[in-house]
Amino acid sequence: MKHLFLTGFVAIITFVPGLAAAGERYDFYDSVRGLGMGNAVVSTVDEDSAIWLNPAALGRVRGNILTLANPQADIGQETFPMIGASVLDSINPQDTLNDCNAHPNDHFHQREQISPSFVMTNFGVGVLDKYQTDAYVVPGTTSNTFYYNYTHDEAAVMAFDLPLFSGILKIGANIRAIDRTESHRNDIPTTSKGLTGTTVINGSTVFSEGFGIASDMGAIVTLPVEYLPTFAAVWRDIGTTRYDINHGSQYSTTNRPASTPSTVDVGMSISPILSPGVRLVLAAQLSDIFQNVEPPSIYESPSIVRRLHAGFELNFDDHMFIRGGYNQGYWTAGFEMDVGNSQLQLASYGEEIASVPLIGSGQTYTPIQDRRFVVEYAYRY
Repeated sequence: MKHLFLTGFVAIITFVPGLAAAGERYDFYDSVRGLGMGNAVVSTVDEDSAIWLNPAALGRVRGNILTLANPQADIGQETFPMIGASVLDSINPQDTLNDCNAHPNDHFHQREQISPSFVMTNFGVGVLDKYQTDAYVVPGTTSNTFYYNYTHDEAAVMAFDLPLFSGILKIGANIRAIDRTESHRNDIPTTSKGLTGTTVINGSTVFSEGFGIASDMGAIVTLPVEYLPTFAAVWRDIGTTRYDINHGSQYSTTNRPASTPSTVDVGMSISPILSPGVRLVLAAQLSDIFQNVEPPSIYESPSIVRRLHAGFELNFDDHMFIRGGYNQGYWTAGFEMDVGNSQLQLASYGEEIASVPLIGSGQTYTPIQDRRFVVEYAYRY
């Protein structure tokens, strides 16, 4: 029953560009390390994911890192009984609908991604293939409603970093080319059969697709004193990212994905050495400091907790890592083991999925947690 209170106002915002993100706050890229640390990433990233999360952190990369494969799978706690062994249901809208119809009011969440890359000190390139699906069915008095949110990104990135003042200040930037396919709908009949991305409903295809160019800029200041206090900021999607350069490569739909608003994230961290071979990282982050995703002129202002992240990491000789944190008010935990060229990472985190009411809607914001589990295996040189 926990999704019933969403019904009244999700319908209002589903098709308004820029407002569909008022529920779950979607990130373009997720790292398992970050998710285990409460998603406090802008001041802590120091490996290949810097090309996506904070390009200024490329100045921290030690040597050359070639990531041949790093498949990552992320699934919600309520999704396990919904899909059983059918792990590919998330990429097919009909299969997703069938699963949600069989488990009304349960939240379907599944994400798969792979992001091979090559990074070296101050420079990196990579590619990304990511699928994410979030959906649920809410029973009504006369008919049921299917809330369907799907994103498939195929992207390439090039990033660089410029260290200044003996590396105390690092400034970096990237450029991303993105082919995005998405769907944010609540008008798909729950009785649909043979549903595909090109099925036309109410005059438009289920999927929207388009190609866009995006850029991020980051900065990191690390003070050369005890504990290495670090302050960082990332300006994401500079000037707003639009996906209307052309129709994309897969579906040639006439409708285009919603634009991604520009945001600024800030964070800080310290890194004390506890003993020989044991290091600790403590970090905190505030995302979207100017509230561009949920502008207070349009939405009832929710607690700052939706944008707050904090975490820690214990590093044992760069071979074993234990992580924990606080993401949007919910606990997170993570573990990593490095053996030779292989890395295995595990994490669990809570994600806030409640929608923020529009001003004047008469609705009340009530937090809803979706507990999730994520695993990644990487092979690197």
